[in-house]
Amino acid sequence: MTEAHDLLIRDATLPDGRRGQDLLILAGRIAAVGPALATPPGLPTLDAQGWMASTPFVDAHFHMDATLSYGLPRVNASGTLLEGIALWGELKPQLTQEALVERALQYCDWAVARGLLAIRSHVDVCDDRLLAVEALLEVKRRVAPCLDLQLVAFPQDGVLRSPTALANLRRALDLGVEVVGGIPHFERTMADGAESVRILCELAAERGLRVDMHCDESDDPHSRHIETLAYQAQRLGLQGRVTGSHLTSMHSMDNYYVSKLLPLIAEAGVHAVANPLINITLQGRHDTYPKRRGMTRVPELMAAGVNVAFGHDCVMDPWYSLGSGDMLEVAQMGLHVAQMTSQAQMRACFDAVTTNAAKVLGLAGHGLDIGCHGDVVLLQARSPVEAIRLRATRLAVVRRGRIVARTAPAEARLDLPGRPDRIDWTQGH
Repeated sequence: MTEAHDLLIRDATLPDGRRGQDLLILAGRIAAVGPALATPPGLPTLDAQGWMASTPFVDAHFHMDATLSYGLPRVNASGTLLEGIALWGELKPQLTQEALVERALQYCDWAVARGLLAIRSHVDVCDDRLLAVEALLEVKRRVAPCLDLQLVAFPQDGVLRSPTALANLRRALDLGVEVVGGIPHFERTMADGAESVRILCELAAERGLRVDMHCDESDDPHSRHIETLAYQAQRLGLQGRVTGSHLTSMHSMDNYYVSKLLPLIAEAGVHAVANPLINITLQGRHDTYPKRRGMTRVPELMAAGVNVAFGHDCVMDPWYSLGSGDMLEVAQMGLHVAQMTSQAQMRACFDAVTTNAAKVLGLAGHGLDIGCHGDVVLLQARSPVEAIRLRATRLAVVRRGRIVARTAPAEARLDLPGRPDRIDWTQGH
């Protein structure tokens, strides 16, 4: 149970540009927003000094069971998706619940310090022991006071390709995993992939659960399982509860086919999640030059009315050797790769790691409006665009009205004649 607290945040700038705003948090929820709020004496106060108060960051796609396992049992020499999957298969027999919990808790510490207070993590169910499932359910319980952890039952080896995967997936849901996952492009045939989508969507509909499929994480333009996913979402009345993650084959698809596909995704209410850091690292590995970026068509999906979020996907695991839980790094990479450089597009990249991602998870009470949870990140920036540009310092992280993390402001001091002794990185363009 998350403990609720009272707090007054003074003189903040909001993401929509309003300045000099106070946020009053009572019993863990936002009770008032406005300039110079009158408040009871003795209330704990955080002086924002004009810096931006944001909703917390949300990671819509992650693999916490693999995080911080880089180098175990060996390093991914080719850097490819398939070698990463093979490496994970080698590591699984060596996993222990204690090590899984320890690594995941360390990552959650990193996340909270960076203002990342909600994560959707896929957890592999193809190990008959369900060690990772049990470990992450324990982590979910432990981190609940500081972080919302949502789990996806993910059949990494294919729900039809792996003999016990479907039974294990059902067991994981019975244990308390909230979302049905899948990986149709990893099944043996396109037909099996389509069949896996049907089976898993029907299972989710029966149980009243959400769906999040690793979908078309391939350079193959003929990998079109997102079309099937959109069809099943509409057929089963799952609009708003289904997510297609990665969708990298769309980067290689024919434009005419995509012109048909985008409206289908939008009509079905399917969310899309791109993972910029990982998509551009793993995709295009068979190309010489020109080399494909590999990330899905983010601006086109957004223009079609699809809710698009960004995920971190991996941090120091068999697929990716870098990462730190910084969702502003994810937004910055997404902005560059998708060439989303207008002011509106850059703000949309900030939304992709905050409000849009919260919609993917179906988080209630996420926002800065009255009645929302008192969860706020104070950033050393004056706007969302500036926050991305600077990968702004998280001056304070607030969870249900309680300050759970602080970081000293970033500054540099110079000793040059005739120049200011302090640099303000927020000035200029």
